[in-house]
Amino acid sequence: QVQLVESGGGLVQVGGSLRLSCAASGGTISSYTMGWVRQAPGKEREFVTGISRIGGSTDFRDSVKGRFTISRDNAKNTVYLQMNSLKPEDTAVYYCAASGRLLYARSATEYNYWGQGTQVTVSS
Repeated sequence: QVQLVESGGGLVQVGGSLRLSCAASGGTISSYTMGWVRQAPGKEREFVTGISRIGGSTDFRDSVKGRFTISRDNAKNTVYLQMNSLKPEDTAVYYCAASGRLLYARSATEYNYWGQGTQVTVSS
């Protein structure tokens, strides 16, 4: 069973950048479709971005397209989320998650393993 640990969250001003990391252990990220899911206060978890197990294709929710990038380093067994041009509405707890799906997993229910989350706060 893969364990996931996120890091890199914090407080940033509007327009700033952050890079989140998700280190995996107990399993290899290349065996999973990996994703980032976020949850803002009082809201349900929502898909942010994912990178597929097969082919490494990426997928993004519309509101982050052009601003966020997902990547993975199989040698380091780590997934990254580069977030640029951050907005207040990006404020949330960001979770790294792993899915057994071969391609895209756009629903939180499609992910089997979760990290503990890291807080991202964008101040205006």
